[in-house]
Amino acid sequence: MSAELPDVSLADRAKHQSPLSWVGMNDIDLPVSIAEDNCVSTIHARADVHVDLPAAHVKGIHMSRLYRLLDQLTQGDVLSPHILQQLLGQMVESHRSCETGNARLRLCFDLLVKRPALLTKGLSGWKSYPVRIDAVLRGKMFECRVEVSVAYSSTCPCSAALSRQMLEQAFQAQFGAEDRIDPDEVSAWLRDHGTLATPHSQRSQARVSVLLGNDMETLGLLELIDCVEAALGTPVQTAVKREDEQAFAALNGQNLMFVEDAARRIEAALDGYLDPSIHVRHFESLHPHDAVAWGIRGSW
Repeated sequence: MSAELPDVSLADRAKHQSPLSWVGMNDIDLPVSIAEDNCVSTIHARADVHVDLPAAHVKGIHMSRLYRLLDQLTQGDVLSPHILQQLLGQMVESHRSCETGNARLRLCFDLLVKRPALLTKGLSGWKSYPVRIDAVLRGKMFECRVEVSVAYSSTCPCSAALSRQMLEQAFQAQFGAEDRIDPDEVSAWLRDHGTLATPHSQRSQARVSVLLGNDMETLGLLELIDCVEAALGTPVQTAVKREDEQAFAALNGQNLMFVEDAARRIEAALDGYLDPSIHVRHFESLHPHDAVAWGIRGSW
């Protein structure tokens, strides 16, 4: 039992010899630590980790080395660009025998944030924001990009204009011939007919990614999310009472937007961020298809 165990990845040569761009593992479960206000600090993440294999004759990389190195992220250190760069450097060093020079890591998790109600004091609930982190080390060049997904409500400006026209026409038909109108009569009429036509609105999603500076001590996730939500003005809510629901309806009425409007609002709000990418999607309630827009360096 004390005999050395065989390692065919080193002893054998590849039958078909060619370099490979990336080799590694996907969907590794691990807990990671983040530093964000009002958020759960230890999060269940899934990791994809890869290195390149330029040595055509090498049969395989050392998967277990990558796995053990990745476990460093579970030791309590808060995620930051520096921590990720250090980890990728160690992964490259662990595969020098494979002539490895590049490494990459993707982390996916849900950021769970406690959000207060719009108006009701002491009322709050938890909201989940999908997050993706892509860190790449190519030689000495390191890059770390974060992507957040933000849910919001969008009300169609065209539908709102058509609804207002119908209400205007109905009002004219009811009161147009009168010289003087009793305000109480108008109020009663509006209570009964104010929703004669309503604009369509729908849950929508913004996916936004930015490059992080290598000297950042945290990932700045909540700051980015808050920036996007403030630009849109209609983030979806958690716990609500009637006063909160009414306030949310008012926000929608004051923030009518096409998908193009949403993308441009976010684009303007991200002016101070590095290399932002924007994709917005309105899950249409009028159509069986969705409306989409990309901003800045957006792509398929």
